[in-house]
Amino acid sequence: MGEFKVHRVRFFNYVPSGIRCVAYNNQSNRLAVSRTDGTVEIYNLSANYFQEKFFPGHESRATEALCWAEGQRLFSAGLNGEILEYDLQALNIKYALDAFGGPIWSMTASPSGSQLLVGCEDGSVKLFELTPDKIQFARNFDRQKSRILSLSWHPAGTHIAAGSIDYVSVFDVKSGSIVRKMVLDRQHLGVTKSRCIVWGVAFLSDGTVISVDSVGKVQLWDSATGTLVKSHVIANADVQSIAVADQEDSFVVGTAEGTVFHFQLVPVTSSSSEKQWVRTKPFQHHTHDVRTVAHSPTALISGGTDTHLVIRPLMEKVEVKNYDAALRKITFPHRRLISCSKRRQLLLFQFAHHLELWRLGSTVATGKNGDTLPLSKNADHLLHLKTKVRKGPENISCSCVSPCGSWIAYSTASRFFLYRVKYERDNISLQRVSKMPAFLRSALHILFSEDSTKLFVASNQGSLHIIHLLEGNFKHLHTFQPQSGTVEAMCLLAVSPDGNWLAASGTSAGVHVYDLNHLKLHCTVPAYNFPVTALAIAPNTNNLVIAHSDQQVFEFSIPDKQYTEWSRAVQKQGLHQLWLQRDTPITHISFHPKRPTHILLHDTYMFCLIDKSLPLPNDKTMLYNPLPPKNESDVFLRRTAHAFKISKIYKPLLFMDLLDERTLVAVERPLDDIIAQLPPPIKKKKFGT
Repeated sequence: MGEFKVHRVRFFNYVPSGIRCVAYNNQSNRLAVSRTDGTVEIYNLSANYFQEKFFPGHESRATEALCWAEGQRLFSAGLNGEILEYDLQALNIKYALDAFGGPIWSMTASPSGSQLLVGCEDGSVKLFELTPDKIQFARNFDRQKSRILSLSWHPAGTHIAAGSIDYVSVFDVKSGSIVRKMVLDRQHLGVTKSRCIVWGVAFLSDGTVISVDSVGKVQLWDSATGTLVKSHVIANADVQSIAVADQEDSFVVGTAEGTVFHFQLVPVTSSSSEKQWVRTKPFQHHTHDVRTVAHSPTALISGGTDTHLVIRPLMEKVEVKNYDAALRKITFPHRRLISCSKRRQLLLFQFAHHLELWRLGSTVATGKNGDTLPLSKNADHLLHLKTKVRKGPENISCSCVSPCGSWIAYSTASRFFLYRVKYERDNISLQRVSKMPAFLRSALHILFSEDSTKLFVASNQGSLHIIHLLEGNFKHLHTFQPQSGTVEAMCLLAVSPDGNWLAASGTSAGVHVYDLNHLKLHCTVPAYNFPVTALAIAPNTNNLVIAHSDQQVFEFSIPDKQYTEWSRAVQKQGLHQLWLQRDTPITHISFHPKRPTHILLHDTYMFCLIDKSLPLPNDKTMLYNPLPPKNESDVFLRRTAHAFKISKIYKPLLFMDLLDERTLVAVERPLDDIIAQLPPPIKKKKFGT
């Protein structure tokens, strides 16, 4: 791999927002996740659980409910009383509709997907009809005395169950009136609580209603008679969420103690046809409240205050050992939050509502491999830039610092900002470029050219804008419009070091390559089944290296409009099995300036240098850390040496890049530092303490 001096950075004080709710779409095998800051993320479970889309949050948009309707339509609702629909192609919010019932606590789609129900603060349950372009209010159900905290449709669509404070109501959908009310017991282990909050309900085909509540109980009710059938006390704190499998043979619940419980419908005896619900498996993969759960055909999915999205496979449902057979914890976004100015040794950190600009420290000390060198000059925090948005505290969607360090650009969902940065000895000044054109209202990805004279902006309408940067000003050069018949947003950009080529990738379409000299589309890389996670253009050769979510790596020659010989050799032999089994996507690719055969890339838990001059590893060779040969006579090591040099020293790794041919910068975010900044979990009594 060679020796590098590494700047090991741990002062990126990033804390992901907690997970508030999840919604699984069985038709597309996608998972929607909403966080406490209003951010919504879409994970493609068929593409190695890759986070293929995201919608930046807003502080006034605290999402409390999330659901899919009519297949591919995604809705959310929250405490601001609005229902939002998301445009999954353009990656923006289509519209916001006030339900006029105060804060919305719950929402669910009908089994047919053509109707929406929302439960409001004022005790109302409101029915909306879906139209092709919007939703339309239909009618109110009988109003209750307290807020509607949970809702569930009967699979036949004839009745709904609504959870409130101290009771569960069953409504007839046709009339909108209550047909049954079940009052819950407030007692827990002999202690009567002041109230019982029904956090979740589920309506089964046989008429059974399952409720989970704040006194730690999972209760099964007969909706026809309103009687309690069975009660399970599973926690000393709230049971906050429930999800049922499509076959209705199992369900999962999450508690405020961080435990997930799996219930299954099993025969009473081995020879009996009668079945009963039994608590079969507890899982403790969270440190804090499990606020939400989902049940896919092969896995239990949970998320909560500790920011982890946990996918726990059901091994009896997994047919073959593949991506679905491994426990996953997804903590960090699958997009870059850090950009680098190599010339000035600067790092730009992106947070939800501000940016931080840091200058790396330096040292004059020397040492041997593995030594930690003392700093002669500490890292400097140069700039703290807060967002300025008229519509309130919107989250930053993307940001970038130019290679020369003289420009900073960032965007929210409604505004685009460009700043000129000037350095005078130890002082720094910032000048905002005013009067940005209307077409730069927002961006999904921002990138500067290598010489910092051009700015490339990918908008959420599929357009790519090229801006020429002047001293404190700009000039619009060109806009590449989306291909005819498509409005898909471009999420990833890469520009060649010579400034002649621009590559752009969307969430599902192929990679488009543009000729920046003639301002036209040059070619399109052949489409692939899995989304692109990272791409970059190599210096000198102008080869485009593309990483996909299934861990495949391709190299495409832009001048020749075809895959390179090395890329064809990789596909013919196949990548190492351990490489393909990695569960985090490659998020950054770069190249060694003096060694054209070297490709550098990383994911969250490893850094890899690919040397194309060496043979590819096969499944019989050791993938990780093969030792390089020390001399020509070292036959064994020469046989085992291969192209993939992998280091797992730095993790979790949010960013890594070459500053020069001998210097690397690695930005880590230890999980213990994140947990230390979370609110304290519920204290549980442990044996012997």
